[in-house]
Amino acid sequence: MGLPLRITFKDEDYVYQINDSNQINQNTTQLELLVNGETVKLKKDLKMSWVQDGGETPLDPELVQALGRSVSLRLRM
Repeated sequence: MGLPLRITFKDEDYVYQINDSNQINQNTTQLELLVNGETVKLKKDLKMSWVQDGGETPLDPELVQALGRSVSLRLRM
């Protein structure tokens, strides 16, 4: 796990960490993040947009998209 990262979405701050960032490259289609202490799995769908892959607590789809985009930009995916 890396450093805690922050994202502000709809005037609310979220802290997240990327699990296993060493295995992420340009062809990665699945991510595992720790968002505010909860594990969240993201995957790219057929439209190449990020969606939540299961999980106990469903997140706002726009937040999931923002998290995926943030990771993609930070790691140059």
